[in-house]
Amino acid sequence: MEYSNLFVCLMGMGTVFVGLVCIVFIVTIMSAIVRKLKGNTTAAPAPVAAAPVQPQINSGKKPELIAAIAAAVAEDMGADVSAIRIVSIKKV
Repeated sequence: MEYSNLFVCLMGMGTVFVGLVCIVFIVTIMSAIVRKLKGNTTAAPAPVAAAPVQPQINSGKKPELIAAIAAAVAEDMGADVSAIRIVSIKKV
């Protein structure tokens, strides 16, 4: 038995659509259950004061790493490496 390309395409898209609708219903039901179990506790935790950030000046950074970062920034900006001054480096 040979199926047409249109039939196969529509069956595939229909199956995916039905599956996504089922996932939406499951997530909605689970959300309602979790909301019921958790209750109406709306007490927000107290905000934590942020510690002041102190810039680190070459504390343990390898000079090769700093040179590579400076070269990459200079290349991206289209400037000379000597025109760039890196004040601090933070891992993101």
